[in-house]
Amino acid sequence: MNDLKVIGKEHIGKIEFTGIEGGFGKNKKAMLVKDIAQIHNQPLSEINRRINDNRSRFKNNIDIIDFLNGSEPFRKFAEDNDLIGSNRTQHVYLLSERGYAKLLKILDDDKAWDIYDQLVDNYFNMRVAIKNNEPSLVQQRRLSIMEENAATRKANMLYKLAMATTSESSKQALIAKGAEVLTGEMEIPILKEKYYSAGEIAKELNISGKKVGMIANELGLKAEQPGQNEYGRWANSKSKYSDKEVPQWLYTEKGLRAIKKELKTIA
Repeated sequence: MNDLKVIGKEHIGKIEFTGIEGGFGKNKKAMLVKDIAQIHNQPLSEINRRINDNRSRFKNNIDIIDFLNGSEPFRKFAEDNDLIGSNRTQHVYLLSERGYAKLLKILDDDKAWDIYDQLVDNYFNMRVAIKNNEPSLVQQRRLSIMEENAATRKANMLYKLAMATTSESSKQALIAKGAEVLTGEMEIPILKEKYYSAGEIAKELNISGKKVGMIANELGLKAEQPGQNEYGRWANSKSKYSDKEVPQWLYTEKGLRAIKKELKTIA
């Protein structure tokens, strides 16, 4: 288990959490998700849900350890250190610095990144640098992290703006700008996917737009707003009845085929 051990309560400003070393490598710092939930002022169940919904993005024993669904020594460690809340507890997650960074991308708010700056500066890296008497590395690491986090936030904001616009040319330009912020290179993406409105599908299949929406809902084709999936994506469009913009689900070719196939089965 890479000498997994509890090193006691850690304090960074007003943040208090259980310090843990090992699990992801010798002397590597880690954090319990139950502490992360408290730090971000969110229910543990919500943080676990966000992890479970994106579980494939977290690599076992590199980003994440689940004490209750791993090897027996991990479960015993959790039991010995009173980490299991009750018999109904399904997951006791431990995240590495890399795993925590992935979780922050999912949580995606300014508070999350500000907290991450503090934790990286003072918990994940500071001890090692001080022990090795390398204060210049601490400062360099801090500046690097701050620059990376600022670039990530800016790129994410540009992506959200791109997803919110109905102009395809503006969308391409915003996505390209986001790529430039992250990579330093600006490349206008080529839109290969064609999208169809409910009205366009209704016209092609000779049914009402309302019918298209009903079939899509029955099949569960639509992602949660403002997301996207293989069947389509959400976009904002101007309401025909007012100047307000309203969310509209646009269908991919696969979404169109799914509607068409279902229509044949109920015909």
